[in-house]
Amino acid sequence: MNPEQRVAELRQALHRHNHNYYILNSPEISDGEFDAMMAELEAIERAHPELDDPLSPTRRVGSDLQEGFVHVPHERPMMSLANTYSPQEVDDWFRRVKQGLDGEKFSIVGELKFDGTSISLTYERGRLIRAVTRGDGAQGDDVTENIKTIRSIPLALQPGDWPDRFEIRGEILMPWESFERLNKERYDNEEPLFANPRNAASGTLKMLNPKEVARRHLDARLYYLLGDNLPYDNHYDNMIAARSWGFKVSPSMQLLGSLQEVDDFISHWDKERSTLPVATDGLVFKVNSLRQQLNLGSTAKSPRWAIAYKFNPENACTKLRFVSFETGRMGIVTPVANLEPVLLSGTIVKRASLHNEDIIRDLDIHDNDMVYVEKGGEIIPKITGVDKDARQPDAHAVKFVSHCQSCGTPLVRVEGEAAWVCPNRYGCAPQITGRIEHFCARRMMDIDGIGEETAQLLYDAGLVSGIADIYRLTPDALASLDRIGEKTAERIMAGIEASKSVPFERVVYALSIPGVGETTAKRVARTVQSMERMRQMTVEELTAIPDVGPVIARAIFDFLRQPVNIANIEALTAAGVAMCLREDQMQPKGEVLLDKTIVISGTFSHHSRDEYKEIIERQGGKNSGSISKKTSFVLAGENMGPAKREKCEKLGIPMISENQFLEMIKS
Repeated sequence: MNPEQRVAELRQALHRHNHNYYILNSPEISDGEFDAMMAELEAIERAHPELDDPLSPTRRVGSDLQEGFVHVPHERPMMSLANTYSPQEVDDWFRRVKQGLDGEKFSIVGELKFDGTSISLTYERGRLIRAVTRGDGAQGDDVTENIKTIRSIPLALQPGDWPDRFEIRGEILMPWESFERLNKERYDNEEPLFANPRNAASGTLKMLNPKEVARRHLDARLYYLLGDNLPYDNHYDNMIAARSWGFKVSPSMQLLGSLQEVDDFISHWDKERSTLPVATDGLVFKVNSLRQQLNLGSTAKSPRWAIAYKFNPENACTKLRFVSFETGRMGIVTPVANLEPVLLSGTIVKRASLHNEDIIRDLDIHDNDMVYVEKGGEIIPKITGVDKDARQPDAHAVKFVSHCQSCGTPLVRVEGEAAWVCPNRYGCAPQITGRIEHFCARRMMDIDGIGEETAQLLYDAGLVSGIADIYRLTPDALASLDRIGEKTAERIMAGIEASKSVPFERVVYALSIPGVGETTAKRVARTVQSMERMRQMTVEELTAIPDVGPVIARAIFDFLRQPVNIANIEALTAAGVAMCLREDQMQPKGEVLLDKTIVISGTFSHHSRDEYKEIIERQGGKNSGSISKKTSFVLAGENMGPAKREKCEKLGIPMISENQFLEMIKS
């Protein structure tokens, strides 16, 4: 047998045995036999480099050669799920799904919510071609070389009816056994311990040395299949198929046909989760039908057809050391409880937000109290109560401060709210550094290298006193700072240059205009089209923008008339930052539906409701939620409600089918 044939035979056999061992847990050969086959393959590959294959089983050990990570856009956004914290909230979601499907019969898939780091794997012709982290949902880091070292992820698929190209998503995990072994090693080496398996998995996946990644024995659970030619029209059967192709799909996945079965699933795993070999922090419920998923659509942040249920958080009692009062980038002063360290849900908790003065008063917190702390959703620590029996007799009640602890300015109370604010917006250091950090963050200008610590460092050194100063930085100025090395300086300068291509809507969000979040910034930017136009608009004109009420309109108007903001915007413009929509965004996409008001009703096969709303707007139309005499027509899908149909007939409103509508757009 020639070397090429033997290599092909060994690779096929090793892929099969790897699948049997790591996925099926039923090895057919001993470890010694497996190692002997691997050694033979390695020897042939060394002798015949022309037979190299990046997906060879020998690559599982990882290579020492790896430099940084490339940002890769996701073909489909990786959205996060909406969270619930009680069975009642899950029941409410179930009823919303039922209502959203107009009473159409549906089933739910229940799954464990694994506590790791999200991953997207792309396969072509049965071979892994790319692995990308979740990142910000729109783009992530290409970690393909590290993923190849995880033996529960197939490099080449088992025979099956898999599509020519597809994407599968899941979670990269560090099993408890691997986590404990890793922390013991770090303890013996006097290195800082990882707080929990999630942090350990995430940190491991982003290491630059795949050989070290391989040594840490990560695992994976895959939970969602995407593509144009999937074998089935429902999630459950697709995942069963994926399991047969070689993917590690959780055996706990269960098809649920009723609300009672959903509640029973929650009750079962609330008790049984402690027996699992990997960390979980809840459950996930998904509508099974892919068509129904499409019809239910998504909000700006999460799909309507899926929801996460978080297990009840752990709580503990510990001593309050003191309360600090910290000023944020928008001037809001937040009281923070500084605690004696306590282990909670796998992490050491030292601080917990008290949010505002009213909560301090409601909890009746005194100096040195013993307080109950838990982690909301097992992530954010919060104080839930006080052990008043343990209170010292001479303890004084904690009082909210009257002046900003950073700049000394008297605080003012926000009308109608519980928040106290430092009004020294342009002279208070934490507000300034907070805006610098916000401006540079990934979802804003994405200037890599300038986070919280670097923003503070640049401010303290006098190099950056406002966001526009970022564009005046030089490599020499950065190199003069002790904690910034040559490579970091190069990364920052490259990020600054790349930020000049960031779209206008993200620039608007990055400016820290009070009340203007990501969604509002996008709506404002696409309406006004340029900063010049926005600066000319009156409060009344700004209020007319969808989703912008009088309060936000006034905030935008006032912000654009502050001298410091005017100077910043002019400097940003001069630096080359995008201050208007791109030309292709400003061009009207079509006028087929110009001046028409359209109501969407029913369920659809080709696009979701949200996608149809966007199509209508891009063609000059206006969406409406209710039928009236002003309605031009109703886009009527399947299962349109009888009441709406009757109203259309009564008012003489045309009902256009999905196919008719698509033909109308094409024409």
